[in-house]
Amino acid sequence: MLDHIVITVADYETSKAFYLKALEPLGYELVMELGAAGGFGIAGKPELWIREGEPVKPPVHVAFNSPDRPTVDAFHSAAIDAGGKDNGAPGLRPGYHPSYYGAFVFDPDGNNIEAVCHKAV
Repeated sequence: MLDHIVITVADYETSKAFYLKALEPLGYELVMELGAAGGFGIAGKPELWIREGEPVKPPVHVAFNSPDRPTVDAFHSAAIDAGGKDNGAPGLRPGYHPSYYGAFVFDPDGNNIEAVCHKAV
C-alpha cells in the first residue's frame, strides 16, 4: 500500500546512527543518501527516509513488520543500545490481537518506533 515514509529529524547524523543499529536486525540498511537525508530499506529499495529539519509535533509512530519474535527482541535490544528509550519491552499485546508481539522504542526525536510480529509462534 505505501511506497515509503519520511520522518523529519533534528540531527541527521545522530538519527542515522540510531536507525542503522535499530533496523539492522530487521534486515534494513542505509541504501541511499541525498545530503542530510537517508533512505533505509531492504534489497536496495528505500522504505523509510529520514531528513534533517524541524521534527513534526506530535511525534509519529512507525511499525516495522518482523518475521518472528526473536527478531522483535533483537530490534528492541539494538534500538536501546543505539540510544533509543524504551517505550514497551518485547511481549504480547493481546489487546491488539492474541498473537500481536511487539516492542516499542522512542528514537532520538521522540518518535515511537515499533517492531511487530503477528504470527502465533
